[in-house]
Amino acid sequence: MDDLVAPLCDMLVGRRFVALTGAGCSTESGIPDYRGGGRAGPRNPVQHDAFLRRPEVRQRYWARATVGWARFRTAEPNAAHRALAALEAAGHLAGVITQNVDRLHRRAGSRRVVELHGALAEVLCLGCGRGEDRDSVQTRLLAANPGWLRTVGEVQPDGDSELPAEAVAGFAVVACVSCGGQLKPDVVFFGGNVPERTLAAAWELFDRGEALLVVGSSLTVYSGFRFVRRARELELPIGVVNIGPTRADDLTQTKISAPASQVLSNLQRQLVGR
Repeated sequence: MDDLVAPLCDMLVGRRFVALTGAGCSTESGIPDYRGGGRAGPRNPVQHDAFLRRPEVRQRYWARATVGWARFRTAEPNAAHRALAALEAAGHLAGVITQNVDRLHRRAGSRRVVELHGALAEVLCLGCGRGEDRDSVQTRLLAANPGWLRTVGEVQPDGDSELPAEAVAGFAVVACVSCGGQLKPDVVFFGGNVPERTLAAAWELFDRGEALLVVGSSLTVYSGFRFVRRARELELPIGVVNIGPTRADDLTQTKISAPASQVLSNLQRQLVGR
């Protein structure tokens, strides 16, 4: 592993870098990657406009997410998250821009984190804008749907779960406790846009780096790929740690196809030891 990571270490030594992370950074925490293992992408993902317009889409989301959340929230940071936190503490890493909604970077100790797509741990009312903790919403959902967690489903990367349509049809959705409005997880669904304030914070963090390290992302989604394009325009060194092809394979100085936890733990040891 030392020899495998050496080119990446040589690229980053003496440079303060920014990490851009995707689902592959969390697979070793038990959260599946949409595009890992040869999968082309998500199956039947929730679309932003459909969630806002159609009650049956909101019902399907909350029915499935109630199963998925019970498993998703128990995921723990892995060695990749911890290595990034340690690299930040040692002054090598300026911070993390993440496409993940699992909040594992923060739990691992990372201080400067921009969550491009939001976080499943928070819920917003579409009517009054009131925020509510996801665990609180979960308690209300389970009270309204006794025995729901006995429903079997396959957990998805966004905390969703696959359930049969006949089960979903009987699910009771809860409303905002303040105004009775519809609830939405504070995440960017497919077809939605990253909020301007979040994007501004990401660019501000990006500008603090002298190199960009992509970890666990195929960069298929433009919200992440835009940072690689900008790094290329600025002629900043770009490194990628990802199993499988990425949209930036022809733009990088070095790429490592290996588990993120192994690579980043080794990178931490080599950089901090210098």
